[in-house]
Amino acid sequence: MKTVSILGVPIHPHTYDSWLDHIATWIQAADRLYHVCTVNPEFVIIAQSDPGFYRVLCQADACLADGTGLFLASRWLKRPLPSRVTGSDGVPKLAERAAHEGWRLFLLGAASGVADQAAAKLQVVHPALQIVGTYAGSPADTEAEAILAMVNASGADVLLVAYGAPKQDLWIAQHRDQLQVKVAMGVGGSFDFIAGVIPRAPRWMRRLGIEWLFRLLRQPSRWRRMLRLPTFVLAVLRYGEHPTPKLSKHLNI
Repeated sequence: MKTVSILGVPIHPHTYDSWLDHIATWIQAADRLYHVCTVNPEFVIIAQSDPGFYRVLCQADACLADGTGLFLASRWLKRPLPSRVTGSDGVPKLAERAAHEGWRLFLLGAASGVADQAAAKLQVVHPALQIVGTYAGSPADTEAEAILAMVNASGADVLLVAYGAPKQDLWIAQHRDQLQVKVAMGVGGSFDFIAGVIPRAPRWMRRLGIEWLFRLLRQPSRWRRMLRLPTFVLAVLRYGEHPTPKLSKHLNI
């Protein structure tokens, strides 16, 4: 797949169907761990000052356009992406396909008990779905050995990690050689939405691409994070497909 570069971060032009088809291929291949990142403008801006996170995104097997900002930026750059592929909508679609194909899922992260609630909700909708483990845990190094043992013993095909950005994808990348799953994916707050702990924006707000505004109104403490959105817009207008000078300096390019 030919990627679209936004501030140096590669975004793969997936639809939900093509992404799920790739997962099917990867699970069948079973030759290594495949890493999926659900990328939004915040990820891209964090990567501009974190070369380690930037390298993780560049090395991922799929960077999905989770945020509306990436979709709009691709149009501005005249490299339009076919659609958004969000973690919040993607996880239920993945669960549906997994129930049909027999893929086994492990849900890792979120607050205590949230992954259990999300698993229960998904299995009500898809009774054949095999969720072989859930655990909150944390990305702390002190917990890594126990978590890796738990995930590997479960026999999971797909590991969904809800530690938030950039921790979830850094954790996957750090332990990719130790994990025995076939696909690992960072899913941000998806478990919270599925479990009903945090309500999603109304459909009309999602269609307009302003779900971020709904979350900000419900969680005003997110305002500092939201400052990355105008930073992203200004950076895309100025640098387009290329990394910002700050990141370029770190990468010696």
